[in-house]
Amino acid sequence: MKVASWNVNSLNVRMPHLEQWLRAFAPDIVGLQETKLEDHKFPDSTLAALGYRSVFSGQKTYNGVAILSREAPRDVLVGVPGFEHEHRRAISATIGDLRVVNLYVVNGQDVGTDKYELKLAWLAAVRTWLEQEAREHPRLVVLGDFNIAPDERDVHDPAVWNETHILTSAAERAALRDLLALGLHDGYRLLHDEGGVFSWWDYRMAAFRRNLGLRIDLTLVSEALRGQVVAAGIDREPRTWERPSDHAPAWIELGA
Repeated sequence: MKVASWNVNSLNVRMPHLEQWLRAFAPDIVGLQETKLEDHKFPDSTLAALGYRSVFSGQKTYNGVAILSREAPRDVLVGVPGFEHEHRRAISATIGDLRVVNLYVVNGQDVGTDKYELKLAWLAAVRTWLEQEAREHPRLVVLGDFNIAPDERDVHDPAVWNETHILTSAAERAALRDLLALGLHDGYRLLHDEGGVFSWWDYRMAAFRRNLGLRIDLTLVSEALRGQVVAAGIDREPRTWERPSDHAPAWIELGA
């Protein structure tokens, strides 16, 4: 079973890319972030024609999340329970015997700003929620655009992307470790130790061509799934297409 995460950075713009990628890669479950579409505009009928059922939560211009799956999702939950300022950043569903949580983590703007404090508060609320999810659903996958690079291997220049920088600050990385402490494992890192493999590249400074990126798109798996991760990677191909998202799909494959 292939499980993927992709920040499409506007489904209105990137829908042809999504269709092409779904046909070529054929994932079983996909979490999308930054769909930037109101719900009545979500292309669920087009995706159904490709064999995917959709659940989604969106808004105009900003944010927006969705889960696509071959099997109909059930027990769908939108948002982070108890968090006041949600802004269409989380959606979860049960698919088969998997509980899938899709997150578009707050960017945080800059260390020390109000948006940075919002990010940390949001992550704390997510941890509280996931603690309950992990108790109720041993077979748990938490995926999405985390807007946090876990360690120095996940940035192109650790001297720049250091503990005082947004996306790599000490508090953000500590918040991610708090999530992992719930018994979650970075699916990619279960199989790959090397650095220099990224999922996001700025549109500026020829960053993709020069591989000046960050790995901030993650797929976390519970202890019960740890031994079933048989492959993991980042599909750079869609980042080479015309008018691409600045993110590439990150994926894992679960065996029996």
